[in-house]
Amino acid sequence: MLKCYRMCCIMMMSNSIHMYIDAQKGMVVEMFMEERHNEITQIIKMNGKITISEITEKYDISDESARRDLRLLEQKGICKRTHGGAILAGQVSVRPPKDRDFESMPVFDNYREIARVAAGMIKENDTVYLTGGSFGYIMVSLLPRDIHYTLVVNSVDIAKALRDFDNAEVYIVGGKMRQSGSLVDSFATNFVSNLHFDLCFITGGGLTAEFGLSNGTDETANFQRTVIKNSRKKCLLLPGAKIGVDSFVKVCDVELFDTIITDWDCVEDQIAAMEEKGVEVIVAEECK
Repeated sequence: MLKCYRMCCIMMMSNSIHMYIDAQKGMVVEMFMEERHNEITQIIKMNGKITISEITEKYDISDESARRDLRLLEQKGICKRTHGGAILAGQVSVRPPKDRDFESMPVFDNYREIARVAAGMIKENDTVYLTGGSFGYIMVSLLPRDIHYTLVVNSVDIAKALRDFDNAEVYIVGGKMRQSGSLVDSFATNFVSNLHFDLCFITGGGLTAEFGLSNGTDETANFQRTVIKNSRKKCLLLPGAKIGVDSFVKVCDVELFDTIITDWDCVEDQIAAMEEKGVEVIVAEECK
């Protein structure tokens, strides 16, 4: 009985204490799991996020152990697990500004990489609806120039940026122009109701597996519903910060989309829930 008790103690100690080589100190360090969690917590609070690879390299542990650490920290409310690590709980990733001065708008890495994956989906002779949001403008410089296709846009600024595309036919929807340069009123909705799209790129204010895609206004939601209804393949472009968040007006259920393209800060449990509904989720790779 005593022997069994000692064995159990040894096993518990081996799970709680870890030895690793500190590269900065150049020495072997003995660390309790709780100490490691405290250090990881400080890194997340300082940087706003941490990756699995950072944890495994720093503490010489397996991917599985690093994910377990983050799962335990998430249960304590310290972080939210993402595809490749974790972000600080309650943190919203960096987003482009709300104004639509596209020419001076900073392009963040996560938006660019999502746009790059999306642009690669366009095929010869496709008719494509291109979102009028930030993603649409970012995609302009990434669109293929060696094949022919048709683009339908609802943004004056994006239409202007496309005027030199001699390999694409560009249509702009009609209607009342917003201050942002976009068109989503009843005239614009009626315009797209008479069109068929091989592929549409949609974005929004938030997405959850339970509520679906949502946006800020009923006009925008109604316009997007019409585009989605008339599209053969539906692709949703959203940064990880908007997944797990509900906006004001529901657009549609998540399972209406064939593909969702997001970034490395997406929340894992939401992604898993969407994949269970049969939606393909593509996580763009982070630039190194």
